[in-house]
Amino acid sequence: MNDDVRNIALGVIAAGISAALGWVTRTYLWRRRLRRKQAFFGLPENSECLLVVNRDAGSADLAVHRHDVFALLELAALIKDCGAGAEVVTQDAARQGFGERTEFCVGGPGSNRRMAAHIQALLPGVRVNTDREPGPDRLAFQIGAEHYRMESGVTEFVLLARLTAGRRRGARPVFLFCGQRAINNQAATRYLVRRHERLARKYGDGSFVLLLKVVNSHAYGPDVVELVDDVTRQAQAPLPEATIVTGT
Repeated sequence: MNDDVRNIALGVIAAGISAALGWVTRTYLWRRRLRRKQAFFGLPENSECLLVVNRDAGSADLAVHRHDVFALLELAALIKDCGAGAEVVTQDAARQGFGERTEFCVGGPGSNRRMAAHIQALLPGVRVNTDREPGPDRLAFQIGAEHYRMESGVTEFVLLARLTAGRRRGARPVFLFCGQRAINNQAATRYLVRRHERLARKYGDGSFVLLLKVVNSHAYGPDVVELVDDVTRQAQAPLPEATIVTGT
């Protein structure tokens, strides 16, 4: 074997080793990202989760608003990426506790009984005005001592929460998407899908409650979302009696 042939052979071997190492590295990084994603969402391989869908508050029929359908589709894609499966149930058919399976609950308490139960049990510092009569406080949020009114199509708010039942080892989280309008629910799911890695780095497997603002949804749909504040402490603390708004 002359020097030229030997150099070619060594070059081929080196290229093969580099390609193999690159593949192994990419596979390792992909699997590590997947494990972190599965841990954050409580969705290990082949697990099952619950998708709780609300009803369209503006319809007399038992219909689902199209923006809530879009939200469910975004969540379904995320669940599939984790290698998990989902059971879809309506808000009045969910008859189980939380912590056994990861749950994604979509819709405000006025159209989702399950959401109302979660807020009452897990977020004592939150009130949502579900009065159907027109007025400045219709659908307004109260979080601690602060109030957040909706200006439809211009400024709207949505709560995005990841909650666990106590500190029981292995308990699966509940994700809440509680918006003042259906398009806000979709905005919150999109925010979670796009930023889950950043949220996982910040909160790990702990609970959080974020207040998001959806800006000019009439023009931009669910795409322009701003983080108002992390309201975990206020939402999980008892609501001061002096600040409770009657009729909410």
